[in-house]
Amino acid sequence: MKNRRWGRSSSTRDALLRAAREVFLAKGYGEATVADIVEASGISVGSLYHHFGGKPGLFLALWEQFMRGQEERTSRATRASEGTQERFLAGARAYLEGSWEQRSVARLFLENDGPAEFAGLRRQRGWDWIGGNRRLLGLDDSRRSQVLVVLLTTMMGEAGREVAACGSDEDAQVTIDEVIRLVRRVLSTTGGVGESPARVSGLGETA
Repeated sequence: MKNRRWGRSSSTRDALLRAAREVFLAKGYGEATVADIVEASGISVGSLYHHFGGKPGLFLALWEQFMRGQEERTSRATRASEGTQERFLAGARAYLEGSWEQRSVARLFLENDGPAEFAGLRRQRGWDWIGGNRRLLGLDDSRRSQVLVVLLTTMMGEAGREVAACGSDEDAQVTIDEVIRLVRRVLSTTGGVGESPARVSGLGETA
């Protein structure tokens, strides 16, 4: 009985998230309403508030879902590569490819049109990624290392935005290849990159 209840709960959450994604993409966060999401999902308004607390909770849950997907993608790529720089580059490419494959929802998060707490959560995630990238690259806590990892993380975040905004597969691939070429160049001209475990929480800040 407990498993059946859990299954129904999970299905309800998934249906609400799918509906919210469709409504937010069609109308934008500001114009979307709870009534729109309830109508699109076929789920009661009470269930929506029970699972997500309202429209802001749905938006943030979608963002977390997207970001978890990006983190898992980059982690798989880094684990499959050898050498510190190659791991970072593999993760960077995976991150950018994810930005293109999920471009519709990525573009949603590029807009300054979310709940009030979104900006703060996005900033915190950015700092988390800076720490993850520092560990991935085996960098120490020096100011020089901090400048490098902030530069690379910011570069990847802006590159993810650029890829998500591309108008075709060809443009996206050219953009990804050029970003990887430039990141490789930065890494090749910078000393102090050491070995570290092949695990990373993120390469940049797409949203």
